[in-house]
Amino acid sequence: MTTFDPPRPWVRSYADGVPEDLGPVTGCLGDLVEASARDYPDAPALQFFGRVTTYRELDEQIARAAAGLRDLGVRPGDPVAIVLPNCPQHIVAFYAVLRLGAVVVEHNPLYTPRELRKQFEDHGAKHAIVWSKAVRTIQEFPADLRVEALVSIDVTRAMPLRTRAALRLPIAKARESRTALHERVSGTVPWETLLRANPLPAGHPKPVTDDLAIIQYTSGTTGTPKGAALTHRNLLANAAQARAWVPSIVRGEGCVVYAVLPMFHAYGLTLCLTFAMSMGARLVLFPKFDADMVLAVTRKHPATFLPLVPPIAARLLRAAHEKGVSLRGTEIAISGAMALPHDRVVPFEEETGGYLVEGYGLSECSPVLMANPVADNRVAGTVGLPLPGTECRVVDPDDPRVDVAAGERGELLVRGPQVFRGYYGKPEETDAVFVDGWFRTGDVVTIDPDGFVRIVDRIKELIITGGFNVAPTEVEIALRQHPDVEDAAVVGLPNETSGEEVVAAIVVPPGTDVDVEAVREHARGILTPYKVPRRIFVVDELPTSMIGKVLRRQVRERLLTLTSGG
Repeated sequence: MTTFDPPRPWVRSYADGVPEDLGPVTGCLGDLVEASARDYPDAPALQFFGRVTTYRELDEQIARAAAGLRDLGVRPGDPVAIVLPNCPQHIVAFYAVLRLGAVVVEHNPLYTPRELRKQFEDHGAKHAIVWSKAVRTIQEFPADLRVEALVSIDVTRAMPLRTRAALRLPIAKARESRTALHERVSGTVPWETLLRANPLPAGHPKPVTDDLAIIQYTSGTTGTPKGAALTHRNLLANAAQARAWVPSIVRGEGCVVYAVLPMFHAYGLTLCLTFAMSMGARLVLFPKFDADMVLAVTRKHPATFLPLVPPIAARLLRAAHEKGVSLRGTEIAISGAMALPHDRVVPFEEETGGYLVEGYGLSECSPVLMANPVADNRVAGTVGLPLPGTECRVVDPDDPRVDVAAGERGELLVRGPQVFRGYYGKPEETDAVFVDGWFRTGDVVTIDPDGFVRIVDRIKELIITGGFNVAPTEVEIALRQHPDVEDAAVVGLPNETSGEEVVAAIVVPPGTDVDVEAVREHARGILTPYKVPRRIFVVDELPTSMIGKVLRRQVRERLLTLTSGG
């Protein structure tokens, strides 16, 4: 393995107080909550519809839930599926699994049965902690995937009594809200049963730093689930890097973090589940982004740190103007998952008086690799600078052992404590993304003399819409199952709101008068809504290579020409 150490020009562009490197990372993720509970026992840890849980209460609930899971047969190293929206029970479940030395596997609770089944086939978890709305999906798995213990969660049980009472009112709006949040289930272990267990003793053995902590799924470009195997060290390091990047936010001094991004996603997981808890912050939980709900909290507890994506920034700003609510006091917003247009930065910063900076990461990297400095030298149109302790190279995509000249475009390779150790159970796929210990991101970048990184293109054909990854192959397979679709190609086209939108070109049998909306409806029955093509174009043929492979890049170019009127 090479010991090549490239220069780090970005270090001289760091904001004041940001270190070049981190110290050694030791311990386990559970230490984050335990330290905050020890140092700030009466401080608010979680806030959900106004109901507050202190760090002391959170730590005790984790200890009880861990004991309850142990009684259900969870052992160190076991994968445990979590299928939950943002709610207090999610944080408790996450840390309870880790406290046992077991492995958290996060899932999108809005996935279709087919999508969830593919992931369960890959990780094989026999214990699952599931939102009541998703319980039936898990219970209907084939016998060979059946979980041994299914813990069900009613998220409304974490709300204030007044809110729960309002949901039970015999009026249409209350019934609609209640139906959206909860479903009656049977044949499960209620969450409250776990919390009746005697707390796990303080001396219970803990996992060690290099133990597997989380399996985080990333779809890649094939549609086949690949779980990024992240260790305690990976996630502890990324939380530490985030803390180092914002030295103006002092641990234990009133930090407020908004969880408007889903915590089953790597981005929301690290900045809310680990970073926030390590800061002794008040984590305000939103089951989904709702501008009015966010503004209601902003009046009393403005966000010190707000992870978001560009569409959320735009909607929040628009709602603030419409409602006449000030966003002053929102100190640092960090945007990821898609390009951040400069024309959204200026009005947001004028309104908040704080910063809105862009960052970049990948599930395989825990996920944050770089961010713009929280300072006046940030550079619009770039994803900023590599975080402390992160090394980068720009190489020839066709020969990744050869670095390109300074300032030239090439594939981004990274190395650092947050980079994963491989895909769960997939050694060949793991070998394919590492070169001499460097992780191949699949993104084409340039790095300027001051170290700022600009994403130029993606080698991978993954579509990123609204911050979520969509594998073109998966969508194409779904479309081809429609009887009127002979072939399909799926690409991402620019969209001002979501970064990219999923668009399909389909070929139908000669003389067929296909109903495009019926094809979309067919896809909705197979795919999560954000994967369903926003637009479908009927074409005579798809461009292919000499061996018959559809050339998606050419499809995208043709559709861009078509949609631009060229």
